[in-house]
Amino acid sequence: MAYRPLADEIRPETLDDVVGQSHILGSDGVLRRIIESGNIPNMVFYGPSGTGKTTVANIIAKRTDRTLHRLNATTATLADIRQVIADVDTLLAPNGVLLYLDEIQYFNKKQQQSLLEFMENGKITVITSTTENPYFCVFNAVLSRSTVFEFKMVEAEEIKPALLRAVSVLERRKKVKAKLEDGVLDYLASACGGDVRKGISGVELLFSVAPIREGIAHMTLEDAKTVGQRSAMRYDRDGDDHFDIASALMKSLRGSDPDAALHYLARLLEAGDMITAIRRILCSASEDVGMAYPQAISIVKACVDSANMLGLPEAKLPLAQAVILLATAPKSNSVVEGIGKATADVSAGRTGDYPRHLQNVHADSSGMEREQGYLYPHNYPNHWVQQQYLPDRIKDAHYYEFGDNKTEQAAKAYWERIKGTI
Repeated sequence: MAYRPLADEIRPETLDDVVGQSHILGSDGVLRRIIESGNIPNMVFYGPSGTGKTTVANIIAKRTDRTLHRLNATTATLADIRQVIADVDTLLAPNGVLLYLDEIQYFNKKQQQSLLEFMENGKITVITSTTENPYFCVFNAVLSRSTVFEFKMVEAEEIKPALLRAVSVLERRKKVKAKLEDGVLDYLASACGGDVRKGISGVELLFSVAPIREGIAHMTLEDAKTVGQRSAMRYDRDGDDHFDIASALMKSLRGSDPDAALHYLARLLEAGDMITAIRRILCSASEDVGMAYPQAISIVKACVDSANMLGLPEAKLPLAQAVILLATAPKSNSVVEGIGKATADVSAGRTGDYPRHLQNVHADSSGMEREQGYLYPHNYPNHWVQQQYLPDRIKDAHYYEFGDNKTEQAAKAYWERIKGTI
């Protein structure tokens, strides 16, 4: 008999058995109420692998007594879709067809558009799933005819009951009792990274290698760590995880939380993505610290250079130093605010001719520079002289605001004294 994965064998058959997703499947969850009403719209299930998307689609098909067709967009073709459509209004599907299309992000526009006619007339209920943001990978015409539900990563505590159920099934199948060493259940529930299917597979593998003595399968923590190593690393360089971790690192630096920043740095480096970490760190030095501690960018650049010379795993040390520096440094966004305002003016066409006295001297004669009327600041006290630098059209534009940190306030006081302003 062909091997059937345990995760598929013990797949929940009722909503109450689904672990996690209480925000949509709880007693008052919107998706639960939709399913219980029997009026199933076209839907998009969005979320990480192993969070119950396929399971819920199976439950919907069973509860509504519809013929379920499952296709995976990585291998399915237009011919496969036509075959599903051919079942409509036949004895093979007396109560209608529910098409579950997994990984819809791999369908091109023409393939997705082939579903539209049948989504509109109600002959086929289409439930698609994706691990990527549907607003980026699903075409608008399909989205406008669907309701999007987000499936979230399942917490370790919620996964434990599913793992214990898997152990019970294996005990009956192998006709032995299982003894779990302290910490095994907690480790497997955490190591699967919120993927219930991966956690159950881990239990199955651990059970298969457990030494059996006197009718007892001994499942040890050491073996659990071996079969579960790195399984919690959920990361796709081309998917949402890449942008989510990069964003989390940047926002933790900005939020002055060194612990969180180190956590997300470690996740990037464990995934081997040093480039993304470096880009975020270098950017934060100017965007979030900026003029509050101008030396930060020099120190961070030195850390990055060291990391590039060392390579992983040693590179994690100078990068961690840079992250801690940025997270604990005073913050100022005056740099990004200033260039943002200036860019907005330029983008909107608010520019104008350069003041004559700022133009380049195109002739060799040094006398032309004097004719331009340019005042050389170093010839004046404190190396400053009042002079217009912006074009006439926007001569009063103001972009940079001194931040409220010690460094920028000191600079502000200095220039107020020099320029005689208040």
